[in-house]
Amino acid sequence: MARIPEVKSITTEDEYIHVRYRDPDQFDQIRTPDWADRVSDSVSEGSEVRMGKREAPDNWVVQSVLIQKNVGEQKAREQADEIIREIES
Repeated sequence: MARIPEVKSITTEDEYIHVRYRDPDQFDQIRTPDWADRVSDSVSEGSEVRMGKREAPDNWVVQSVLIQKNVGEQKAREQADEIIREIES
């Protein structure tokens, strides 16, 4: 099983619970690629994944996962962990 990073923060925003794994300031670019969105939707419909890219090496990692807030904070964290595990394994 892939080791997932520790959650840095969990905040509730307008429609989402934002589960942040890495500081956005660590990245040169942050995007939501279509392929990552498909992976996240397979776990939690309507979720989004923000991927960050550092200058070197040339790979993308999950910066944060947004889960619809109607699932609740505990379930959002579980689903976010499952999403990051699938993407980064």
